[in-house]
Amino acid sequence: MATATEQARFDIRLSKEQKLFFERAAVLGDYRNLTDFIVQSVQEKAKEIVREREQVLASERDCKLFFDAITHPQAPNEALREAAAKYKSQFSQ
Repeated sequence: MATATEQARFDIRLSKEQKLFFERAAVLGDYRNLTDFIVQSVQEKAKEIVREREQVLASERDCKLFFDAITHPQAPNEALREAAAKYKSQFSQ
């Protein structure tokens, strides 16, 4: 299992124009260097993508659970039957 202090290398080829543009953005954004700018930018975008996808998955899962509960309801348990009886006795008078 990898630890938080382990490092990995990531190499990328950019056009000269892209590199100059990214370096300009790094300077304007007050980053220490191009690497910091790229790593932070990619990290933020990755978090956004993962968060959105997890939200969609959770929403799909919730939707399935909801419709399964509606289409295949379970029989009420004893506590629910007692609560329903208590409710009926209080509001049927």
